[in-house]
Amino acid sequence: MDRCTSMANAPELMSGYLYSVFSFSGNPPYCPLKPVELTPYRRQERESVSRQFFREEKGMADEQTLDTQNPEAQAADAVAPGDDLAARVQTLEEQLAAAQDQSLRMAADLQNVRRRAEQDVEKAHKFALEKFAGDLLPVIDSLERGLELSSPDDVSIKAVREGMQLTLKLFHDTLARYNLEVIDPHGAPFNPEHHQAMAMEESIHAEPNSVLKVFQKGYLLNGRLLRPAMVVVSKAPTTPPPSIDEQA
Repeated sequence: MDRCTSMANAPELMSGYLYSVFSFSGNPPYCPLKPVELTPYRRQERESVSRQFFREEKGMADEQTLDTQNPEAQAADAVAPGDDLAARVQTLEEQLAAAQDQSLRMAADLQNVRRRAEQDVEKAHKFALEKFAGDLLPVIDSLERGLELSSPDDVSIKAVREGMQLTLKLFHDTLARYNLEVIDPHGAPFNPEHHQAMAMEESIHAEPNSVLKVFQKGYLLNGRLLRPAMVVVSKAPTTPPPSIDEQA
C-alpha cells in the first residue's frame, strides 16, 4: 500500500478521528499528519446540567416572588433575630442576678456560721467551770452557815472560827478570779431574774417588794446566773399602823 492513502479508503480512516492538516506533496492523494483522538459528545449530560441550572434559577425566582408577595414575613424575619437577642440578654441578666443573690446569701450564711462558732467557743471558755463551780457552792454554804451558828464570843471555838473564816475567804477569792460573783440582796429590791422568792412577809419598815431576808446567796458566772438567791420578800401590811392620836 502506498504511503498516501487513496481517497476511496479515506472515510474508513476518518471514523472517530479528525485530520487537522493535510500536506500536499504533489503526489495525490492527500496524506494526514497525525490523528487526534476526540472526546465523544455527550448530549445527555449537557442537557441534564442545563435542566438543573434552569430548575435552580426557577426556584430562586419563585422564592423572590414569594418574598415580594409576603412583606410581613420579611419583616418578621428581619425582627426575629433582634427579638431573640434581646430575650437572650434578658435571660442572661436574670440568671446573673439570681447567681449574685445566691452568692450573697451563701456569704451571709457562712458569716452567721462563723459568728455562731466564735460565740460557742467563747461560751465554752467562759462557762467551762460552770458545773465545777456549782458543785463547790454547797461547801461555801456550809462554811457560812457554820460561822452564823457559832458564837464569836466563845473562846473555845475561836480558833475554829478563824480557820473557817480564812477558808471561806480563800474560796471567795478563788471564785472571784474565775469571774464568780456573789448575790447577797439583803435590803435590795426584788429582782426576779436573780432572786427566788421563798416567802412574803408584811413589813412596816421596808418598802414593799424588797428583800427582807436571804436564806441562801446566789452566784453569777461571767454574768450568767449560776444559782438564784433564795429570799423573803416584803409586802405592805393589810391593816394600817395606828396613828399618833390612837397611840396616845
